[in-house]
Amino acid sequence: MKVLFQIDVGKLPPDEALETSFEEVRPSEEDRLYVREVVQGVVQETAELDQAIDELARGWRIERLARVDKNVLRAALYELIHRPDIPANVVINDAVEVAKKYSTDDSGRFVNGILGSFLRRREPQGAAAGEEPR
Repeated sequence: MKVLFQIDVGKLPPDEALETSFEEVRPSEEDRLYVREVVQGVVQETAELDQAIDELARGWRIERLARVDKNVLRAALYELIHRPDIPANVVINDAVEVAKKYSTDDSGRFVNGILGSFLRRREPQGAAAGEEPR
């Protein structure tokens, strides 16, 4: 989220934002690859991700969202769409915790609601409740 925030707000090029972050945090090579994949994916698909957020955030235009919330949602939606190896509940819990930590008091509930709505639209009837698809 911090890298996406630097790109969005600070207008840093993605590679520069990634390298600055990696110098500060010093993640493992595996984590570097994962973060790079998500950041590059979000950058490439920003328009599509923002459209999905706009549709799900009834009454809120993407431009009016808190920048942290917007970038948390972008990253989480990217993971939900492109990383089926990560359980949806893990993605959502992480996104909610980041939103609570770095944004407003209501951000955790807002992010949870948007991501929950996305999953309900995406999954077949009953799949969210753990039933086998028919």
